Amino acid sequence: MPTISNQKKDKISEHILSLLLESFPKPLFTSYIAKETARDEEFIKDLLIDLTKKGLTIPIKKNPKGIPYLKRIRWRLSNEAHQSLKR
Repeated sequence: MPTISNQKKDKISEHILSLLLESFPKPLFTSYIAKETARDEEFIKDLLIDLTKKGLTIPIKKNPKGIPYLKRIRWRLSNEAHQSLKR
């Protein structure tokens, strides 16, 4: 599989952040984000984890009733990222 340049990864990450900004505060599943960006779920998950390390996204691993997901993760923007991006 060919490697993707850092510049393209940054553009895809920006697209992910714009999706999360549009849906804020509603979190989105990894599968939905992957479908909207036309990318593989594992690749999107890796990018989302990188964004979490930068403090831009927050993973949600429990459903609204507090039961942990077994194989799914929902994602939302961090409050700091939302404040800086909504301007």
